[in-house]
Amino acid sequence: MPQPPLFSIIDKAVFDYHMIEPGDRILVGASGGKDSTAMIEYFANRLKRNDAHFSFTALHIETDFEACTMSPKLREQLQSWNVETKSLFVDVQNRVQEGQKMSCYWCSNQRRNELVHYAVKNGYTKIALGHHLDDILETLLMNMIGKGKLYTMPPRLNYQKYPLSIIRPLCYADVETIKLHAKAAGYISTTCTCMFQDNSGRKEARAKLLALTNGDRYAKERMFNSLRNIKTEYLP
Repeated sequence: MPQPPLFSIIDKAVFDYHMIEPGDRILVGASGGKDSTAMIEYFANRLKRNDAHFSFTALHIETDFEACTMSPKLREQLQSWNVETKSLFVDVQNRVQEGQKMSCYWCSNQRRNELVHYAVKNGYTKIALGHHLDDILETLLMNMIGKGKLYTMPPRLNYQKYPLSIIRPLCYADVETIKLHAKAAGYISTTCTCMFQDNSGRKEARAKLLALTNGDRYAKERMFNSLRNIKTEYLP
């Protein structure tokens, strides 16, 4: 039986960027949303292959926001895929210091830091995050327009101060492909809806990306490929 189209897309990204290597212990950030759930399902299916010489664990960072917790039904779904799932509580609000503002960005950074610390402490070699093609291109536009800098989230990032790499297996997959897969698979997913969300910059970048590509997956792929085909002699 052929694998889902999404998994073939992920396979190519994994191959191109050497995301999974023999002996890897991968810590997967499990947010509870469709993106990370699709990534976890992919890893669970890949482990069934004869050449699967790696292991992985799904880690959900629990916070003090009830709206951002993983549902029991999703935990059951991960268990049905034989996925080792762990949770780690982070009291995000009490980490906000005087003069700082509680925000989605702050919370995200705190959760990311906990993933890194947990991975280093427990001997993982890689952290897998669920950022997809749209996320990468939106971040590119946000940095270009808002900061005047040309950079985004790379498919693979090797830390210099940790024996650890960040990988983004969904980097070739656009959001619509993931939505279609999630619908076909009947995912039980959750999305954080806490009171501190302020994604206006992300929403604006999403609208700009839609205007540039008309939602066409191949146009998005060409934008992504342009980042790997930079003609420096024609730049300032």
